[in-house]
Amino acid sequence: MIRLPFVQIDAFADRPFTGNPAAVMPLDAWLDDAVLQAIALENNLSETAFLVKDATGAADYELRWFTPAAEVVLCGHATLASGHYLLEGDPALERVTFRTRKAGMLSVARAGAGYELGLPAWVPVPKPLPEIVAALGIEGEFSTLWHESGYPLIVVDRAAVVQGLKPDLGALAKLGPLVAIVTAPGDDSDVISRVFTPFYDIPEDPVTGSAHAVLTPYWADRLGRDSFTAYQASKRGGRLTCRLDGDRVVLGGSCVTVIEGIFLL
Repeated sequence: MIRLPFVQIDAFADRPFTGNPAAVMPLDAWLDDAVLQAIALENNLSETAFLVKDATGAADYELRWFTPAAEVVLCGHATLASGHYLLEGDPALERVTFRTRKAGMLSVARAGAGYELGLPAWVPVPKPLPEIVAALGIEGEFSTLWHESGYPLIVVDRAAVVQGLKPDLGALAKLGPLVAIVTAPGDDSDVISRVFTPFYDIPEDPVTGSAHAVLTPYWADRLGRDSFTAYQASKRGGRLTCRLDGDRVVLGGSCVTVIEGIFLL
């Protein structure tokens, strides 16, 4: 029997039961992909992050993320949770870096009582998205943009539209591996958003770091400034700060560890 350390962490959260939960599991070496996927399905969280020390020396760790249904290109909240796990375990560390397979180099650094998460800036471009708009049930004024990693961005005019969405999740899932973002100017934050990912067996993601890799360059340009506050209006909800730094996005947030244990395989 293999005993694997298991930690569940609420990311982009300042107290338990808010933000987005992620499992973080450090490994001595990579297990078979089918086993990693089975573990993520067993965990049944929006994301399970797996860590292996980076033998190449390019980063501190290799990092991969799995939803209950599939491996993903980028996951922000589980990267933040992974950084929290490692930095909390070694008070002498100020920063940890991760080498990923499709999203390049990522980092998590201490920032006051929380952390800063460094992600690539994914700049969306205008593109008609009629099927996605229909599945989301969006009416009235809107504009649509797209990032090639499978991130449609639909911009509406009011926070109330975002909060009132009742998408057809079955129809959206049939459109493939999408991370569908709907956003508007916020009421008590600069920006509000919701994110729907039913293809990945996550009907609505609670707080999505990778979506803010797309939101940040868009809103920085629209607001005419490099930094702003954001709220993701899921049931759990999550607040974060967003800053555009050249070709990087820097997200600020906190984490809370809620479960520590051993996974028996």
